[in-house]
Amino acid sequence: FVYLFQTMEREVTAAFNEGEPDEIMSSAFKLKVTREDIHTLRNLHWLNDEIINFYMNLLVERNKKEGYPALYAFSTFFYPKLISGGYKAVRRWTRGVDLFKQDLILVPIHLRVHWALAVIDVRRKSIKYFDSVGQKGDKICETLFQYLQEESKEKRNLELSFSEWILHSMESHEIPQQLNGSDCGVFMCKYADYVSRDKPITFTQNNMPYFRRKMVWEIIHQQLL
Repeated sequence: FVYLFQTMEREVTAAFNEGEPDEIMSSAFKLKVTREDIHTLRNLHWLNDEIINFYMNLLVERNKKEGYPALYAFSTFFYPKLISGGYKAVRRWTRGVDLFKQDLILVPIHLRVHWALAVIDVRRKSIKYFDSVGQKGDKICETLFQYLQEESKEKRNLELSFSEWILHSMESHEIPQQLNGSDCGVFMCKYADYVSRDKPITFTQNNMPYFRRKMVWEIIHQQLL
């Protein structure tokens, strides 16, 4: 185990070293992650779209295994497109995907300089908003519910009843909160990781340096530990 850990540490350190910024470090899910992208996982750096989208795909891939909830993740570009163009602009994003056959749907939310997460739980008919600085996301939950209503009408010819659904912004005492200005992306990825395993969210700010290094290894090897 110690040998394995040392090998992993060496790989992570090598990935953080200087090199060609556009060198491809990992490629899967029709996505490419460069050394420059990997460097956003260094301590106190802000994560970029490439890292987050790749990680979300790793979660979806893991959840195809037996015993995990059926998971779908939207890309970081979905929500801005929905906001700017309404349902019409994203209607085709779910071609070949039945959202209502999923257990959980992850929606990464980028608020200019902050990452947060919305989780649609189809089983429990809930939309929850997870924010590591405790901001409210009621409007975001409502926008996503409207999207689901449109999707249900369009794809299943079924009306969703608002009264059956719970929309909730997680309070700062309900989920771990960040204590600096740079870890929101990692918090968001780890909320997604724990929620998609139906696990209570038990990590803290102290886990962030470890999570960052672990994510480097996971992205390079295209598998979650």
